[in-house]
Amino acid sequence: MIEFAASFDAQLLPIAPFLIYLLIAVVIFFETGVVFAFFLPGDSILFSAGLVVAARNDLNIVVLAAIIFLSAFFGDQIGYVLGRTIGRPYLEKRQSPRIKSMVARSEHFYEHSGWWAVVAARFFPWIRSFIPPVAGIAKMNYYKFLSANALGALLWGVGITLAGFYAARFPWVKSSSYGLAAFFIGGSLISATWNYFRAKRK
Repeated sequence: MIEFAASFDAQLLPIAPFLIYLLIAVVIFFETGVVFAFFLPGDSILFSAGLVVAARNDLNIVVLAAIIFLSAFFGDQIGYVLGRTIGRPYLEKRQSPRIKSMVARSEHFYEHSGWWAVVAARFFPWIRSFIPPVAGIAKMNYYKFLSANALGALLWGVGITLAGFYAARFPWVKSSSYGLAAFFIGGSLISATWNYFRAKRK
C-alpha cells in the first residue's frame, strides 16, 4: 500500500504543482478583481499556500510568491478599470442626488486618502474586493493607484505567503501543514457563509 501511494504521488508530481499554482492564482485574482467573489478566503489561502509549499519539495516559494503578486496586482487593476469604464458611466446616467453625493464624497476621499486606502484595504476581507472598483468610479489618479496596488500586493500577497512558509520551519507546523491549511480555509469559508446569510436575514 505504501509503495502504491508513493508511485501514485510520483505520477501526480508533474501535474499537481501546476494545479496548485493555478488554483491559488485564480482565487487571488478573482477575490481582488471581481466584487462578487468577495467571499473567497484570500488571507487563509495565502498563509495556507506558504505552509503547503514548505511541506512539499516539488513547489517553489519564489515561483509561488511571484504568481501571487501578479494575481493580486492584476486583480486590483481589473477592478479599477471596470469601475472607471463601466461603473462610473452607469452611475453618471442616474439623476439621483444621493448617488451624485456619494460619487462626490468618493472623489474627495480618494483624492486625499486614496493611496493609503488602497494599500491598507488589502488586509481587510471583503473591503479589498470593493476598494479598487470604487477607486475607478471615483477616478482616482491612475498612477497613484498603480503604485498603491503594487505595494499592497507585495505586503499582503507575498508577505502573508512568506509568513506561512516560514511558520512551517517549526517541525510540528510542517508535519501538520495540510491539516492547518484545511482548518484555515474551511474556517474562512464557514465564517463568510455565516456572515452572508446573517446579513441576508437582516
